[in-house]
Amino acid sequence: MQVRELSIPDAYEITPRQHADDRGVFLEWYRFDLLEEAVGHPLDLRQANTSVSRKGVVRGIHFATLPPSQAKYVTAMHGAVLDFVVDIRVGSPTFGQWDSVLLDTTDRRAIYLAEGLGHAFVALTDDATVSYLVSETYLPGVEFGINPSDPEVALEFPEVGGLVLSSKDTDAPSLAEAAAAGLLPNWDDARAYYDSLDKSGN
Repeated sequence: MQVRELSIPDAYEITPRQHADDRGVFLEWYRFDLLEEAVGHPLDLRQANTSVSRKGVVRGIHFATLPPSQAKYVTAMHGAVLDFVVDIRVGSPTFGQWDSVLLDTTDRRAIYLAEGLGHAFVALTDDATVSYLVSETYLPGVEFGINPSDPEVALEFPEVGGLVLSSKDTDAPSLAEAAAAGLLPNWDDARAYYDSLDKSGN
């Protein structure tokens, strides 16, 4: 398994080693120890989610109040999605920027997003099935969104024959509006929170 940090700090692409034979394929799609080594602290899992989306569906940009927010480990179990991580931490050197990872059943990559980062994806196929391991249970009072069409963020969606967005996501504020409303996490608070998760004492 290879773990590579993305251009957004505290977000990682995970590429598993696949073992194929005449029966099919075997792989480890999650290894707590290798992720902890890369991230610097353990991922304490609290919930697992699955979504199924038709081609063109956009989900996000979603985030939760920090602390505790919600770290996510995401992979595609069927079909393909282009997965985005957006840095919404006010004061971050990459605030407002994003990176992306193709999640599909060819390379079977996963993406890890630390607490305080924004998450979105667009389905590239019908029945795109995405599974998420997350560090906190769903808490509706602290879950928020940013409009994925916000020109300031400027996510680049591939041609999929039209995008499908929920009213919840299209009605979400822009990045600037969310910042002005005090909804966004702070970079320094995020760093302090990550340090608090390091149980090694380093």
